[in-house]
Parts: sequence; C-alpha cells; structure tokens
Amino acid sequence: MHSIAFYNTENFFEAPKKSHADTDRKWTEKRYAEKLKNIGLTISKIGRAETDQHPTLIGLAEIQGQTVLQDLIQLDLLKDCHYDFVFFKSKDERAMDVALLYDTRIFNVESSRAFSIELFDDLGNREYKRDILLVTGVLNEVKIHVLVNHWPSKRESEKLTEPKRLIASNKVSEIISTIIKEDEKALIIVMGDFNDNPTSKSVKRLVYDFKLQNPFEPLRSFSKGSIHNSRQWHLFDQILLSETFFNPEKNSIAFKRAHIFDAEFLKNTEGKHKGTPKRTFKGPTYYGGYSDHFPVYVILGT
Repeated sequence: MHSIAFYNTENFFEAPKKSHADTDRKWTEKRYAEKLKNIGLTISKIGRAETDQHPTLIGLAEIQGQTVLQDLIQLDLLKDCHYDFVFFKSKDERAMDVALLYDTRIFNVESSRAFSIELFDDLGNREYKRDILLVTGVLNEVKIHVLVNHWPSKRESEKLTEPKRLIASNKVSEIISTIIKEDEKALIIVMGDFNDNPTSKSVKRLVYDFKLQNPFEPLRSFSKGSIHNSRQWHLFDQILLSETFFNPEKNSIAFKRAHIFDAEFLKNTEGKHKGTPKRTFKGPTYYGGYSDHFPVYVILGT
C-alpha cells in the first residue's frame, strides 16, 4: 500500500540570510525552523493510519527554493523516509514553485521536466506563474507519470482569472496527450492546487477529455474541504487519476480510497476560525501554524 499526497505549504520561504528578518514577513531563522518542523511533522503523518508509513510521493506547492527541500528531507522527522526531490526554478512572479518528494527506495525517477504556462495581461505583457512539473518513474515495477500543479489564483476575482486556469488546464491536456500517444494505458496522476473546485470547468474538462477519475469530487461538502475562504470550504487541492488505476491489470497498482488530511493538530482550536487550517501568516500577521491548506492524499495498492 502506498499513499500519494499533495500539500500546498503556504509561502515556504527560504531561510533568511545572516539572520536578517524579511521586512515584509518578519521571516527569521527561528520562524523558518518552526515552519520546517511543522511541515515535516505533517508529511510524516499523512497516510500513516492506512499504510503505517510515510507518503511514497508527495507533491508540494509554494516552495521558494531547493534549499527548503534540502533542509526538509534532512529533518530528524523525515530522515528515515529516504526522500529525494525533483525541483525546477520557474519565473513565477512570487518565486514560489512546485516540487515532488519521493522515497528513493520505492520510486525510481526516469525523467523530469517543467512546462511553463503562457499567460499575458491586458496589455499583452507576459505574466509568469508556476510551471507544471512532470516526473516519470517506476513504482512497484510499473511506470507512472506524475504532474504537479499550482494554477493561477482567484485573488483578482473568479471571473477575471478563470481564463488563466483554463490555459493551465490546456497545458496539462497537451502533456497528457503526449503521454497517451505513446502509451494509451499509461498510469497518470495529476495533482495540485488547482484554485478551482472539482466541479469547475478547468478540472472537469480533464476528467471528460481523458477519462480521468476525480475521487475528491464527492469529498467536498458544506463543512469539509482543503481550504476555507470567504466563509466557505473549497476543495482546490485534488488528485486526479487515469482510469487505468480503476481497472488495473495483474500486478499493477489500483486506487483504494481518497482523503483530506485534516488532523486536529493542523486546525485552529478556538474562535471564529475554529476547525479551519491553522496558517503561518494572515497578511503580515504571523500565526506560527502549518498552512492555509490541508494536504490531500490517495491510497494505492495491488
């Protein structure tokens, strides 16, 4: 049994240089160390109830640089996980990128590549957002393709930003088309913070066009999601799977179940935000929490 996870870590800045605090976020070495411990603890517990071990693969979002990943996998909490990572620096305007951690004893990376998303503002100027990460490797002697995403946000309003997420969705479609052209039965995992819910057009078109399955669609409810914003729950964090996972051949890997990892230690415990993710920052105010997102994960088995 394997847990495959995704976690938006919320502004995981690199350690400040020479102990100088970041003036905007008051980012200090102490706060960096606390963030490392919080994210490391969370990763170590995802899927453990079902598999009795750490995630085999975990996609991460909002990582500022590879030094964050190097420090993360060297934590005492994660040393026994034998993690390595795949990371490419993009031209993202906020300098926040995606990455993939993987257990080197179980998953063997064959290739990796980053794909940029072509976006332009109203004046025709290029906008730079996070790249889409594609990692191909072997798990349980079976080749799988993992796409890690963090699509453009809704900060400027849903209506204005939807076209940007549709462009990101189109890029994922191009990547999947290339994969299935070589192997129509390819095992494909599309994970990420899509900044859209499972019923949104940008996500649904992937499900319809490529017969992907989205086991997270039934998990969202009035009282449950991966992020709480504007007084309601959203399930922006999802993991989509090719139908091959649901019709496995002998000795292949099959989907078992999907979960939102909303353990109590990740939540606010009092006040009007009780039960929602305990975040690191809200605006300039430091809360010392984990992230404004809950991780999500799927369980795969033979």
